[in-house]
Amino acid sequence: MSKCDMEKCEESASRVSRLSPEGFLISSGNKAYSFREAYKRFNYCEKCHSRLMKEVWSRVRDHDYKGDDHVAPTAI
Repeated sequence: MSKCDMEKCEESASRVSRLSPEGFLISSGNKAYSFREAYKRFNYCEKCHSRLMKEVWSRVRDHDYKGDDHVAPTAI
């Protein structure tokens, strides 16, 4: 089993996600024909994945933090 991709976490990963540790969808850089191919995959333990999802949804609901050029996780 792979290790969690969150920095400083040594737990085994139990979740695969398209969200990076910073909470953004990161392009794979390849010409992709589907969402499945377009974004990198990350591995998380249950605790880190839950914390990441809470942070992402808090940011999506916040009206002041929309000026970056990352694709919102709700855009797909």
